[in-house]
Amino acid sequence: MKYVSTRNQSIRLRASQAIAQGLARDGGLLTPEVFPKLTPALLEDLRGKTYGQRAVAVMKLFLEDFSEEELTAFTQAGYSGEKFDDARVAPLEPLTEDTYCLELWHGPTSAFKDMALQILPHLLSASLVKNQEDKTVCILVATSGDTGKAALEGFKDVDRTKILVFYPKDGVSAVQALQMQTQQGNNVGVCAVHGNFDDAQTGVKTLFSDEKLREDLARRGYFLSSANSINWGRILPQLVYYISAYCDLLNLGKITMGEKVNYCVPTGNFGNILACWYAGQMGLPVGKLICASNSNNVLTDFLATGTYDKNRPFHTTMSPSMDILVSSNLERLLFALSGQNDQEVAGYMKQLGEKGCYTVSEEIKAKLQADFYGGFCDEAKTSAIIAQVWKEHHYLIDPHTAVAYGVMQDYREATGDDRKTVFVSTASPFKFCDSVLHSLGVAQVREGLGALDQLAEVSGRPAPVPLASLRDKAVRFEESVDKEKMMDVVLDMLR
Repeated sequence: MKYVSTRNQSIRLRASQAIAQGLARDGGLLTPEVFPKLTPALLEDLRGKTYGQRAVAVMKLFLEDFSEEELTAFTQAGYSGEKFDDARVAPLEPLTEDTYCLELWHGPTSAFKDMALQILPHLLSASLVKNQEDKTVCILVATSGDTGKAALEGFKDVDRTKILVFYPKDGVSAVQALQMQTQQGNNVGVCAVHGNFDDAQTGVKTLFSDEKLREDLARRGYFLSSANSINWGRILPQLVYYISAYCDLLNLGKITMGEKVNYCVPTGNFGNILACWYAGQMGLPVGKLICASNSNNVLTDFLATGTYDKNRPFHTTMSPSMDILVSSNLERLLFALSGQNDQEVAGYMKQLGEKGCYTVSEEIKAKLQADFYGGFCDEAKTSAIIAQVWKEHHYLIDPHTAVAYGVMQDYREATGDDRKTVFVSTASPFKFCDSVLHSLGVAQVREGLGALDQLAEVSGRPAPVPLASLRDKAVRFEESVDKEKMMDVVLDMLR
C-alpha cells in the first residue's frame, strides 16, 4: 500500500516514509491510496479481543512494512495499565438504551489525543530505522490544548527526537497550559504564540514548507516531522476506537452484526470524525456522522452550504480544543469524495490560502450531506448541557463532550432518527474545572489547582492522577512570541 499527497498523487510513499515525513513536501496530506476492507468475519473475530489486540489487527492492514510483532510491542507499551487508568482503554458507558458515551480520556494526559500519541512515537522510531535515517527528527506541533501535552508526554526522552510545541497564549485552559509548562524531558520545548490556534497551526505548516529551513536543519543533522493529525500515524490509531466501540456494543447485546450506529464527534481539526468516516469506508456499519462544533461553527456552515469560509470572527470558548477555523483534515475527506482528484483539492486549498474560502462541487456537497450532519452549541447551551447531563444521568462531562451531546440532541429532534448513537468524550471534565463548576451552579471557584479538589468534592469523583500531580511540578516553559518569530524558536532549540 502506498500513501499519496492529497495535492499530487505522483508523490507515493511507503507507510514508514509517510509517518516519518508527516506532511507531503507540497503541503498536501499523505493518505492511503486504498482502504482495506473490514469484513464481517474480521469484525466478529475482534469481538473477543482486547483493545490492544484490536489495534494490532486494524493497523496492520495499513502498515505493510511493520510486522505484527512490532505492532504488538507498540500497543502493549502504549496502552499499558501503567499509562491508562481503565483496562478497557476506551470504555463505552451507557447513558440510556440508545445513547452511549465513548470515553477517550483515560490515558496519561486525560485527553483523547493519548489514544494516538502513545502509539505514534513507537511508529516514528521504527520508521526511522526502516528508512535508514541517520538524522534526528525535530517534531513540530501546534496545539489547541490537548495535542501538545499528549505529544510531549509520548515523545519525552525518546531517542533521536526533539519536540517543540506551540500553543495559543490565551486559548487553552489553565490546567492545559500548566500540563505543558511543567513537562519533563530533556528533548522537549514549549512556547506560547500571541494569537489563536489557527495562527499557531499556520505557522507550523509554513515552517514545514520552507525549503531554506529544511536545508538548514539538514546541515545540522535534523529533519522535520509532525505529531499533529496531519500525520497519518495520528489518524490511523483513531480508527481503532470506533471499531472497538462497535465490538463492545455487539458484546453488550445492544446491536446485531451489521446494524448501523450513529456517531457524534466534537470536532475542530476534523481528524477525529474523519477517522470514523474512514472506518465506515472500510466496512464498519456507520450510520450518520454528526459533526459537533462550538461557536466557531465553520464546519456547520460548510456542511449546510458547501462553502468553507474562515473569514469570520474567532471565538475563544470554554471548549478551546475546538477553537479552530481551519480544519486541516477536511482536505483528506475532499480528496476521497472528489475521487482522489488531487488537482481539484489543490485548487480548493489554494483558494483557502488566498481568499480564505472555497466552494466545493455539487457532487461533493451531495456526498457530504449524505454522510454528515453539522450542528453547533454556543456557550450558554454548552453550560446548560453539562448541568443537564449531571442532573439526569449523574454523569460528569467536559465542555467538548457537552457540545457533542447537545448537537446529538438537536439532530434527533430535527430528524426523528432514533438509531443507537455513540457520542465521543474527548477530555476529562477535570481539565476544565472552572467551566464545569460554573455550569453546575458553583459561583465561587477556587484558584489554580484548588479547583480540582473543588470539583472532586462537588461530584464525588476523584481527579485523574496525572492532573492532581501537577501541583508537585515546577513550571519550566514560560516563553511567548509573535507568530512571525516561531522559526527563531525552532532554531534556538536546535542550536
